[in-house]
Amino acid sequence: MAAATSHLSLCSSSSSAASLSQTQTCSFFKKEADLFSRFAAFPRKTQSSTWVRRVRPRKSFQLKFSSNGSPLNAVSLQDSGSSVAKKGLGTQEEEASSFLYSEPRKAESTLSITVVGASGDLARKKIFPALFALFYEDWLPENFCVCGYARTRMTDEELRNMISKTLTCRIDKRENCEDKMEQFLMRCFYHAGQYNSEDNFRELDMKLKEKEAGKLANRLFYLSIPPNIFVDVVRCASLRASSGDGWTRVIVEKPFGRDSESSGELTRCLKQYLAEDQIFRIDHYLGKELVENLSVLRFSNLVFEPLWSRNYIRNVQLIFSEDFGIEGRGGYFDNYGIIRDIMQNHLLQILALFAMETPVSLDAEDIRNEKVKVLRSMRPLQLDDVIVGQYKGHSKGSKSYPGYIDDPTVPKNSTTPTFAAAALFINNARWDGVPFLMKAGKALHTKRAEIRVQFRHVAGNLYRRNFGTDLDKATNELVLRVQPDEAIYLKINNKVPGLGMRLDCSDLNLLYRARYPREIPDAYERLLLDAIEGERRLFIRSDELDAAWALFTPLLKELEDKRIAPELYPYGSRGPVGAHYLAAKHNVRWGDLGSED
Repeated sequence: MAAATSHLSLCSSSSSAASLSQTQTCSFFKKEADLFSRFAAFPRKTQSSTWVRRVRPRKSFQLKFSSNGSPLNAVSLQDSGSSVAKKGLGTQEEEASSFLYSEPRKAESTLSITVVGASGDLARKKIFPALFALFYEDWLPENFCVCGYARTRMTDEELRNMISKTLTCRIDKRENCEDKMEQFLMRCFYHAGQYNSEDNFRELDMKLKEKEAGKLANRLFYLSIPPNIFVDVVRCASLRASSGDGWTRVIVEKPFGRDSESSGELTRCLKQYLAEDQIFRIDHYLGKELVENLSVLRFSNLVFEPLWSRNYIRNVQLIFSEDFGIEGRGGYFDNYGIIRDIMQNHLLQILALFAMETPVSLDAEDIRNEKVKVLRSMRPLQLDDVIVGQYKGHSKGSKSYPGYIDDPTVPKNSTTPTFAAAALFINNARWDGVPFLMKAGKALHTKRAEIRVQFRHVAGNLYRRNFGTDLDKATNELVLRVQPDEAIYLKINNKVPGLGMRLDCSDLNLLYRARYPREIPDAYERLLLDAIEGERRLFIRSDELDAAWALFTPLLKELEDKRIAPELYPYGSRGPVGAHYLAAKHNVRWGDLGSED
């Protein structure tokens, strides 16, 4: 990260583009409209969609304008040094003249998707298959192309061969799958170049223009690259390969820094070349089906919303576990650890969605405003409310499992946690005093990601004696299992059939694979489609990122400054014992410890 920090400091020398004057544009429209209204009548209806629509688009595609009136194309500084603002004004004047003095016409457009870092694992395993799935289901526009960009020397055909090995017709088994795969591959191209070379990105721009063939060009860049070269790529793409007449958007993968300072520096550097509404910070967990269903479950069902507060909820648990270790990824993981890798982003984002107040609407900004309010209401984490652990080697039967520091990519004296549990609190009227417990770890006994909501005990429960002294067995619990085997179930108490009075805890279960046999789309499919459509609801805004880092940065600094030794736990176990003491401290029992789980 030291290299990243030194690189980011270079961004201060770059200039940002000038903004469009709304006053000048509005004045122009008013004068022209007043003049022309004396001589002509406008038709009742006009059609000005700028996208050629497919059979089943989720929503219409259109050229949008930002709050300052400028088009949402990249801050594209031309070779001569002129700003986009003047170009944007001229474009609006031409459009206004066209609207006032001629018949409206449909602008045929094209979409160019550039995957930067195309030779990497993420691109091969997730991004290209997700793009193919969107094409297979007719979600992409009629005119589109996919361009891979990386330093590796490769031909178009070699890229297609690499991609074809990861494409599957997993959605269904229609007979035209092979034909669709071939059609998709023929739209994929490759351009080799350096990530910090403006000349190479100018060559990329020329290749994209050939494919766009003079149509209205919209461009999406997916940065599947290490964070220390984000700014180089954004600078080169913005200056040399942004769209001149459509929009340009950039998807940025985590990690977004290591702490508040590095994250803020990264944001500042990106905003020298891009507007906030062009930056799509992706957290693929927000695209998972059960996370999307969280707000539907709460706001669309009367039975849950009245219960969603401290009056009825005793605690909330967000649990993430993997049953494998780092497996050669120590170079990345040891620099970040489980708190930065999972808790500060995936789990905290789910917590914010769970705990937010009802937004004004489903508009992206309304939802993100409420999430930011939740994050700003939370207490910064204290060391007393956190347990960290690290897995050690373990033998089970004839098989041996290596410990974290046994991995050749990990320093032998590393204290980086592979497990963490934390108790967080929200200081507002709805959630005051309710512990939100997070738990995340690698090399545990099972793979799972779930949200568990434990309700309060029934006051004066008439059947108290039937549960003995363990009232936790009688706790109603709502569980949203994000993975694997997506499900929503509610634990309730009921009488076992028979002459005696014996109570049992049963599940009211919505198992997705039973109710919805069609395979659930991958999270990357949903998020890529949202980015193409300009839907920002599931992407992270810069102030949201700042608030998230403000919660974890003091803790992370203290852990590293004091070199807190993590508690060791065996590979394949349930994690360190300290996690159970942490839960007990807040009068909570982890919900994933039951025999049925």
